[in-house]
Amino acid sequence: MTLAIVYSRASSGIVAPLVTVETHISYGMAGLNIVGLPEAAVKESKDRVRSALMNTSFEFPIRRITINLAPADLPKEGGRFDLPIALGILAASGQLPIDKLMQHEFTGELALSGELRHVRGVLPMVLSAAKAQRNLIVPQANAAEAALVKRAQVFSAEHLLQVCAYLKGEDSLTICSRNAIANTAHSAELDLSDVRGQPHAKRALEIAAAGKHSMLLMGPPGTGKTMLASRLPTILPELEEDAALEVAAIASISSNGFDPVKWQSLPFRAPHHTSSNVALVGGGRPPRPGEISLAHHGVLFLDELPEFSRHVLESLREPLESRQITISRAAFQTVFPAEFQLIAAMNPCPCGYAGNTRTLCRCTPQQLQRYLDKLSGPLLDRIDMQIEVPSLPPEILSSLPVDNARQSDVVKERVMAARLLQMKRQRKCNRDLSAADLPAFCPMDSDSKSLMNQVMNKFNLSARVYHRIVKVARTIADLADQEAILIEHVSEALTYRCLDRLKISG
Repeated sequence: MTLAIVYSRASSGIVAPLVTVETHISYGMAGLNIVGLPEAAVKESKDRVRSALMNTSFEFPIRRITINLAPADLPKEGGRFDLPIALGILAASGQLPIDKLMQHEFTGELALSGELRHVRGVLPMVLSAAKAQRNLIVPQANAAEAALVKRAQVFSAEHLLQVCAYLKGEDSLTICSRNAIANTAHSAELDLSDVRGQPHAKRALEIAAAGKHSMLLMGPPGTGKTMLASRLPTILPELEEDAALEVAAIASISSNGFDPVKWQSLPFRAPHHTSSNVALVGGGRPPRPGEISLAHHGVLFLDELPEFSRHVLESLREPLESRQITISRAAFQTVFPAEFQLIAAMNPCPCGYAGNTRTLCRCTPQQLQRYLDKLSGPLLDRIDMQIEVPSLPPEILSSLPVDNARQSDVVKERVMAARLLQMKRQRKCNRDLSAADLPAFCPMDSDSKSLMNQVMNKFNLSARVYHRIVKVARTIADLADQEAILIEHVSEALTYRCLDRLKISG
């Protein structure tokens, strides 16, 4: 046998396209050539494979060896093809039977000793192999990650010799099992009761959680904006298994890696305001997900929002609407999911004390206007709720009783009840309602419509803002278990657009 075929998987965003590793051994000048658009790490695999085979007492053929990674127009990167290349050489040279190769897919980087090392992006490979109804063999270091997919048949190995013994029928491999993997939820140390006072902001946080709305918190330093945002995951429902696997697949291909122990934890990403556009959106070669994709099905918290680059902030506009981000380069195009809930925080002015009765604001009207102008109108239109978080007098803080009861658990029950109403009524959260959905799912009485018309004319708000106010009012009605949107629901929803009023008055 001079030709062998082994299956593996490449990485393209969060999908893992099939790669057929074809190995041909022929007469001619001895050497090993790899074709099929391999990048540097793949080209270097020939030296790792040669040493691994020789150090495990296999014969490395002194002939002309050609490795074709098909399809030829798909870029291949990383050390994931070391194991399939080594097996292809062994099968083509007659040192390994080929009867089991067609039922399996293989991935793993080889050490010079033949040991299998961890590779990035195993979870998308497992999902794709399960769909193709083939077994997958991965390094032992990837076993916990691979075991998350229950419907897949995945085996793990620590050494090339173990894989060869399995293919010869001389030994068995360990089946990856999820039994030993625990689920670590969001830290129980955080609770909504940690935030003293601020009942208006806490109410707004509950509404945002119930309808999955985006929110901007604005107030002086030290009023609890960051504390409120960090407590949002404690009142959100846990991820369902399919959503958790999507989140895990994104983390699996990221530069930071993936911790299987926390695979069902709701993502909470808080990038620094000096983050670049690529860090937030994603990019690179090969493309890696950015913060907005790492926050998929979770929360993206942007503190000190006006301090972010204007170019970075404007890149949020499209994914806030489409729930995905497309990274286009000359040679490729990659789509990453980005269904995140945006929570942002900012000071009311550059010095932070505009409107504060106890600390004098040092900003001129021109400085204040330039500060607010850092946030474009189209971006603000896409933020459902804008909340003022005022500073509290010391006497009020000292008089507040200390309550050790967990508020997050109580609020979470109300949030889950409201989410259940939305799923029964429209099969999606209120945030995701389209303009065409509003007449059917957001009925308003005449008083509510009249109030909305007055506000829209007075503040000259856009149609997008109108739709978002209606959707927030729909969530408030759901929390009150009301079928129709009443005037009190609209009135409360209008109080959550403070920055619109401030920009217009400025």
